[in-house]
Amino acid sequence: MTSPILIGQAGSATRTVCRAYHLGTVDYMGACRLQEQLREDRNIGRITDFILILQHPPVLTVGKSGYKPEHILVTDKTLEHDGISLCQTNRGGGITYHGPGQLVCYPIFNLRNLGLTVRQYLYNLEEVVITSLAGFGITGQRLPSAPGVWVEDAEISSIGVHISRGITMHGFTLNVNSDLKHFSYIDACGVSGKKITTVARISGTDISMENLILPLLRSFGQIFNLDITQEQSKSLDIHYE
Repeated sequence: MTSPILIGQAGSATRTVCRAYHLGTVDYMGACRLQEQLREDRNIGRITDFILILQHPPVLTVGKSGYKPEHILVTDKTLEHDGISLCQTNRGGGITYHGPGQLVCYPIFNLRNLGLTVRQYLYNLEEVVITSLAGFGITGQRLPSAPGVWVEDAEISSIGVHISRGITMHGFTLNVNSDLKHFSYIDACGVSGKKITTVARISGTDISMENLILPLLRSFGQIFNLDITQEQSKSLDIHYE
């Protein structure tokens, strides 16, 4: 674990303390189990708010809206060949893809402490992405008909959350330099022909994942009024103290 980096205004009585961990690449179900553990600990007040930043190996995940077989556009053999697994999850939404080159952000927040409704929380998540992209000269926007962040008519960030007893899990993705071929294997969230884009494609430069983390955390601090301590762990063994 590296030394913590403080992001925000330490010591302010009006700001919430938050710890951010960059976990590297974590399998999807392992990340779900970690979130469940942290959510329970947050609910009883054992820990403060957390932000988990990571990538997943190639995986299709299915939210509570479910999916129909025709939403997967390739054969099981193709998925097996490309090492893409299929997992059920308790987040909102339908089927989506996670994989290398995609930054995944899972906040474990107590919305009651933050004074936010679910609608406000989702709006703020979108604003974190929009503000971060603006720093790279990319104009992200909301579409009235769909959650997430879009650049023109292509989605660059998707959102899917689960909230229980006011505590959040899951969160959003940001396609940094993802392999767009794998998105073509599905009708994402049941939407036929949905366009997907990446930061690298829009900017025309090879932006690394690490270049996005600090801007995202700064945006979190600003928009959610957080004092964020950034830490790094090479495993799921997160130390609370």
